[in-house]
Amino acid sequence: MTALILNLSPTIELTDEQFFQLCQNNRDLRLERTAEGELIIMPPTGWESGNRNSRLTQRLGNWADADGTGLAFDSSTGFKLPNGANRSPDASWVSQERLEALNPNPDRFLPIAPDFAVELRSASDSLKTVQQKMQEYIDNGVRLGWLINPQNQQVEIYRPGQDVEVLQSPSSLSGEDVLPGFLLDLAQILS
Repeated sequence: MTALILNLSPTIELTDEQFFQLCQNNRDLRLERTAEGELIIMPPTGWESGNRNSRLTQRLGNWADADGTGLAFDSSTGFKLPNGANRSPDASWVSQERLEALNPNPDRFLPIAPDFAVELRSASDSLKTVQQKMQEYIDNGVRLGWLINPQNQQVEIYRPGQDVEVLQSPSSLSGEDVLPGFLLDLAQILS
């Protein structure tokens, strides 16, 4: 099953508060909103994608705990991007410095783009759609992004002002200068 996209405009224009309440009232649904106001309803993933995403989030969280310079987030965390979109990367990280400067309400979506975002393509995801989402992250301030594509055994690395780097069957990925010392072992995630 692929994501369902509802074009609400101009009939319904959800405010940020209304979108937040819609998400709270439908916790069993994974909802996102595009910068154009389209509502995206994403189906749950299959068990294989769920397991891969769990390992990805676990490894990022373990590194973030040991590093202490920021917080890791799972796929249920909402971000309000500067372009107005509400997105939920499969895994993400935000520096503690940015969080403290923002002092966000912990019960609301973070009103910033994360420093680091990962999308793990599931079997039902359109590659083009996920690539567009990754570019949107970069265009809105994400400093490093990974699109992990088990179907093609590839990883696409997104960086501001650079062409997308495509790696075929890498065994690990480096967090580079955004996540210093983070090395993601792709065993059980890419394979």
